[in-house]
Amino acid sequence: MGRSFASRVSHRRFKWVVLVFWLVLAAASGPLAGGLTDEQDNEVSSWLPADAESTRAIELQAELGSDPDVIQAVVVYERTGGLTDADLAAVEADAAAFSRLEDLDGEITGPIRSEDGEAVQLVVPLNMGDEGWEAIAPLVDDLRAEAADAPDGLESWITGPAGNAADSSEAFEGIDGALLFAALGVVILILLVTYRSPILWILPIFSAVVALFCSQALIYLLARHADLTVNAQSASILTVLVIGAGTDYALLLVARYREELRLHADRHEAMTEAVHRAGPAVLASGGTVVLGMLCLAFADMNSTAGLGPVAAIGVAVTLVVLMTLLPALLVICGRWVFWPVRPALGSPEPSATGMWARIGGLIAPRPRAVWVVTSVLLLVGGIGIFGLDAKGLSQADGFRGTPESIVGEEVAARHFPATAGNPVYVLTTAADADEVADAVAATDGISAVAEPEVTGDAALVEATLADRADSQAAYDTIDRLRAGLDDVGDGEALVGGNTAVNLDVQDAAQRDNRVVIPLIMGVVLLVLGLLLRAVVAPVILIATVVVSYGAALGISALIFDWTLGVGTTDSSFPLFVFVFLVALGIDYNIFLMTRVREETHDHGTRPAALIGLAATGGVITSAGLVLAATFAVLGTLPLTFLTQLGIAVALGVLLDTLVVRSVLVTALTLDVGRWMWWPSRLAQRRDEPEGTGGSEDVRVPSPRTRQDALQDVRPRT
Repeated sequence: MGRSFASRVSHRRFKWVVLVFWLVLAAASGPLAGGLTDEQDNEVSSWLPADAESTRAIELQAELGSDPDVIQAVVVYERTGGLTDADLAAVEADAAAFSRLEDLDGEITGPIRSEDGEAVQLVVPLNMGDEGWEAIAPLVDDLRAEAADAPDGLESWITGPAGNAADSSEAFEGIDGALLFAALGVVILILLVTYRSPILWILPIFSAVVALFCSQALIYLLARHADLTVNAQSASILTVLVIGAGTDYALLLVARYREELRLHADRHEAMTEAVHRAGPAVLASGGTVVLGMLCLAFADMNSTAGLGPVAAIGVAVTLVVLMTLLPALLVICGRWVFWPVRPALGSPEPSATGMWARIGGLIAPRPRAVWVVTSVLLLVGGIGIFGLDAKGLSQADGFRGTPESIVGEEVAARHFPATAGNPVYVLTTAADADEVADAVAATDGISAVAEPEVTGDAALVEATLADRADSQAAYDTIDRLRAGLDDVGDGEALVGGNTAVNLDVQDAAQRDNRVVIPLIMGVVLLVLGLLLRAVVAPVILIATVVVSYGAALGISALIFDWTLGVGTTDSSFPLFVFVFLVALGIDYNIFLMTRVREETHDHGTRPAALIGLAATGGVITSAGLVLAATFAVLGTLPLTFLTQLGIAVALGVLLDTLVVRSVLVTALTLDVGRWMWWPSRLAQRRDEPEGTGGSEDVRVPSPRTRQDALQDVRPRT
């Protein structure tokens, strides 16, 4: 980063302008950020692949007057031993009460009695309106309140699509505030331990919160006026991402500033040098994250594609705040903010004799053996990936615990052969309606077909599945149905409904895994190549990323099975984990290797690898702990997918910081030597030893040598 910019943000007078600017902007952003929840689009279309057959079916249903915002609530009643006349009268009374609901949209189906005489159910169509799934929880609460007034011994549950949606909505209720406070809590604790100061942690946290408010405000404006799609999932991830990434960047900047304070009497000069030195690494890291997130725009899934710009905006705003506001705050406060361990001019550099310097000393004699053994262990950890079933979570597995809708599903499955409230919709032409209806009825896995509803030139055929709507058998039925309808009639027949939607989501997510993951890898490789001005180093670093990612997925699969009791995961899980581990985890590669490249000019590649490890090992470890802790907060949520995502990313980040970046990459750099920088000029240097795999000729720089290296602050190109 240019010295002119670095000197401005830490200027004796301009620093106050920077502070006032961000305080005013934060104050203006607060109310807008608070309105982001109201701008969330949680309609079905905001999650689905735009060109999927089920999505087109939903659009055609709306054209036919069949409102896609209508959702079925299934009210299940059960009395072990058999229903009484009083029970049946109570159910009839409930049906009459439900028919008077303001949000009822259509006729109530039932009461439908089970063959064993122990259960009865009602299917109540409710209209969510423009608010989407956020409106469904109050509607279901009304049903629950009415159904609760039943004779003693008659139990009732609200299930079906409406019950599932209500439980999901309640799981997300208040999630933004809870995540924010939980993330801030763990980050503050880690910063207190890292800085060993009761004051310093306030500045990075304050800067990160300002970044969060400003990014939420900007996203709110874009959602309101520029059709940016934001849903509950992307808004939740935004909170964790900004707090985690912002604190990471703050740690790197503060570490370099503290280092420079030992070399400069004037804190403004120290900050200028810190921003000049650390700025390129921070900008490259943040830029990589932004570009990686924007790659998500190429996803078929609307929910995944929508996360891309939301996350990219959050990280971009965080970069600007952390590289302007935080330097201004630090120089305004002065050295006392580091109390009780203030970095005085000429004081020893702790990293010269710290833990990572000692670890470097252990790696140096046998780097090839270290990286081979480390790689084998990571590959062994990745074996568990073969047990990762990323074909989608069932409704029951989607929740941690057992909410009412899942209990109701289990009760309904015991007493009723077909899945109520989850019909299959087939949209066709009026001329083909009867022929299509006959073909649907003849399909294995379909238990009943209603008379076609004809509107103008179009028709809708409603069918009932014989299996649970979220079962593999039901998905197979949809595949058979679509294949069988290809040759029926002269027009196109579109298969929709919840089961078709879920199947299309799985297919789109698997396509996104195949397309977007290589795209992100290519972008990261390009950025590393431009930053390090080399080919070999980026390729090696990308290889370590892939090994780390595989180990994180493999170990996570075992954890899910052993601790959560869930052997499956969402179809988009591999992509989400890759995005966060690679786009964010590459930060640590950049932090380490930019410092190694900087020191290579004076000391050669292999000694520079040890200097870089000693200088950045501590801050990389702290940054990794912060990021892992913030994502681990997702594990506190009652939704299985977010819990799994939090566990996998937290585990992967810890592997990255403690093993891959600090041990594996350092050992590889020591072994490969100057050829890491091929084809740049650094690879042509002849004044350093070749890598031999034994490295007896490489020595850890002594504390004096390390201090001398830090004293050299000449500008380098």
